[in-house]
Amino acid sequence: MEPTGVRLATGNIANHSVSMSVPIVRRQKKKIRRAGFWRLGLLLCAPVMYAQQPAPAARISLDQAIGMALQHNHALEASRSTILQNQALEITANLRPNPTLSWDSQFIPLFDLPQFATPGYFNNSAQFDLGIGYTLERGQKRQNRVQAARDQTTVSRSQVMDNQRTLAFNVSQQFVGVLLAQSTLELAQEDLTSYQKTIDISVARTQAGDMSEGDLLKIKLQLLQFQTDVSSAKLAKIQALAALRQQVGFESVPENYDVIGTLDYQPVHGGIDDIKALAIRSRPDLAAAQQSVIAARSQVSLAKANGKRDLGLSFNYTHVGAVNSAAMFFNMEIPIFDRNQGEIARTQAVVRQTDELLREESEQVMSDVVNAYEGLHTNDEIIGLYRSGYLEQTTQSRDISEYAYQRGAASLLDFLDAERSYRANQLAYRQALAAYMVSLEQVREAVGTRNLP
Repeated sequence: MEPTGVRLATGNIANHSVSMSVPIVRRQKKKIRRAGFWRLGLLLCAPVMYAQQPAPAARISLDQAIGMALQHNHALEASRSTILQNQALEITANLRPNPTLSWDSQFIPLFDLPQFATPGYFNNSAQFDLGIGYTLERGQKRQNRVQAARDQTTVSRSQVMDNQRTLAFNVSQQFVGVLLAQSTLELAQEDLTSYQKTIDISVARTQAGDMSEGDLLKIKLQLLQFQTDVSSAKLAKIQALAALRQQVGFESVPENYDVIGTLDYQPVHGGIDDIKALAIRSRPDLAAAQQSVIAARSQVSLAKANGKRDLGLSFNYTHVGAVNSAAMFFNMEIPIFDRNQGEIARTQAVVRQTDELLREESEQVMSDVVNAYEGLHTNDEIIGLYRSGYLEQTTQSRDISEYAYQRGAASLLDFLDAERSYRANQLAYRQALAAYMVSLEQVREAVGTRNLP
């Protein structure tokens, strides 16, 4: 009996263990299902979470900004339409006169209606005329019209290129303004962070009894200037970006865009004579003035051609009295009084006017080149002064004053004065860099190309 009891006990224990394992397995399955639901939920929510992440701000370079402006600026697009208008005038100028068609019927018995019933009345008594006429232009009017229209189209193309030159300078100038605002903001934030550390040290010194409460308050009040500088710099950057967006086109960039680049110094090694020669070859407004002289001379040739009188030619067919006949007619004005003298004299005066304007434009180009080059040279000298040691000396003075003040070896006024001198010199240096970059863009505008020697 004893082995049996042992077997029974063993069997009971085994059954009990089996019965206990069933809830454990069920709980594990529930955990697995819950984990699967969580994973499925994360997979479903992942696209939504990814879509809700803010898109990175677009960043454009100077070349990209100029390219966008040339494509999307509305004022430039309006000026480009003048090319299409002049090309349409070329089509009009090349048109030949239309022929004229004439016909008439005579001796129709409208007041003697019985005559309509008379046999052969229309063939023997009524008269029918049919004619066609054409105007033969003399003096090569059409050729002169076409040439004058083509010359004017050439002028309009150069004028559009000059508008592009001006727009590129405006975009570059505004882009430099954004870079200056960004650099000023970085300087203000750097100064604010550095000064905040000074305040923390001053608080610790005050608590240790090494500084008076009055000096600490003076230092904390000075913090307002740094915070104001940061706010003003942020506003200046926002305004500069808005003005630049107007130049490049609102549809070109999103509202939260930014620029790529920093204030940089790029020396120009070309001489004034090389730049003048390049300007004469590249300035589109000078080319437009030269082409305007050619277009004015084309107008003189057209005025002289219009002084020649055209020949009118017509052919008529007549049916009357059962007889068919034909007739040829010629007509032409006799140029006794009107030989287009006034228009010829006016266009000749326009030639003299455009010739004088060409000389004026040539002098203006040379003046622009000299002014831009001297401005660049002056700003180059200013940058050289800052880089010759003034920046480094200002930084060293600020660092020495800060180090001495934090250890009680310098007065509060000396430290604040060194801090103001550092901020003023750093800001002036950034403004000098921006002025140099703008003067470099003025040289490019004066020359008419962005590729300087």
